[in-house]
Amino acid sequence: MTQDMTEITAAPAFQAATAELRSTHDAFVDEIVELTQIPAPPFAEEVRAKAYEAKFRALGLEEVGNDAIGNVTGLRRGRGNGRTIVVAAHLDTVFPAGTDVTVRREGTVLRAPGVGDDTRGLAALLAFVRALGAGGVETEADILFVGDVGEEGKGDLRGVRHLLTEGPWAGKVEAFFTIDGLEPSEIVTTAVGSLRYRIGFAGPGGHSFAAFGTANPAYALGQLLTGMAALDVPKTPRTTYSASVMGGGTSINAIPEEAWVEIDLRSEEAGALQALDAQVRALAEAAARDETARAETGEIALTMQRSGARPAGTTPDDARIVQATRAALTAFGFTPSARAASTDANIPMSLGIPALCLGSGGTGGRAHSLDEWIDVEEETSLRGLNAALAAIVATAGLWARD
Repeated sequence: MTQDMTEITAAPAFQAATAELRSTHDAFVDEIVELTQIPAPPFAEEVRAKAYEAKFRALGLEEVGNDAIGNVTGLRRGRGNGRTIVVAAHLDTVFPAGTDVTVRREGTVLRAPGVGDDTRGLAALLAFVRALGAGGVETEADILFVGDVGEEGKGDLRGVRHLLTEGPWAGKVEAFFTIDGLEPSEIVTTAVGSLRYRIGFAGPGGHSFAAFGTANPAYALGQLLTGMAALDVPKTPRTTYSASVMGGGTSINAIPEEAWVEIDLRSEEAGALQALDAQVRALAEAAARDETARAETGEIALTMQRSGARPAGTTPDDARIVQATRAALTAFGFTPSARAASTDANIPMSLGIPALCLGSGGTGGRAHSLDEWIDVEEETSLRGLNAALAAIVATAGLWARD
């Protein structure tokens, strides 16, 4: 750590910032409710993004805008030494258009789809900006606040991918926080990489009796699935596979013209993921070839359409962002631990940018379900917000006044 965490948390500016978090906690909760009730289904985050952009402008951030892919960005300038860190939360939810996102309040509990994942994170960013301003906190590095698109599902991390590889901030980011989830003590420093495919087998089809002996895509699919079930993958690095969605055929008395499956392959390490990918490809090719050879007539055509690719990566324990976050969590009574997950931090990690995913506090459950909930009880909520803010300030470098 460049600065001692005790020095940071004792600084009058930081104490004023945490006092602002406390005095505006009710407004923070209201903002969670407001943003949750703006639908942001996959690939349709525009309405929420527009509202979020307006909030960035109202808070006085600089260079506020909506980039080419839909991310909302706003800059809080540091002392002008050229360093930039990103603090992001994702705009999208997993829920399709038409989902009822009305928030139900039960005391300090808020219930609604997406209320915690990641709407609390979005509101936390606004609270951080407000607190830093109220406290007059000056940092060495610039802080770029981002509401990004495409974190969930088939969004394939497109928002952060664009931000760091194609947008105006490409090549300018030194460290990256994604504020996602609740429990702050579980720091994500390992990115679980994933590959997703729709694998299809196609044949001529025909009558189940009259065309018996024709190459059958369903049998090729069955061979693939049986082969996948028998794969031996490493436990370290943790590597997994799943046949998740499948379909095909038109009638019980017809040989199908197509059978398909959507699969998900994951690993904590890029090499292990590539090896698993090669194994599954080989199984699919063999299944198409073997069913063609078995049949009396017709042949099976194979297609493998990639629908997602999240890179693996890691941030080393000695990185400034990790050391700062561990120190901040410890200072606020948490016991930090590292874990692996698939988050927006996958992209910067894969690019060699020190990054992690950090929860914003509070408690909750049932994420990705219609009965998702969070508890915004003030003391538990504030402890997480304070720790996250300290981690951000320590990573950006608190400017020590004479």
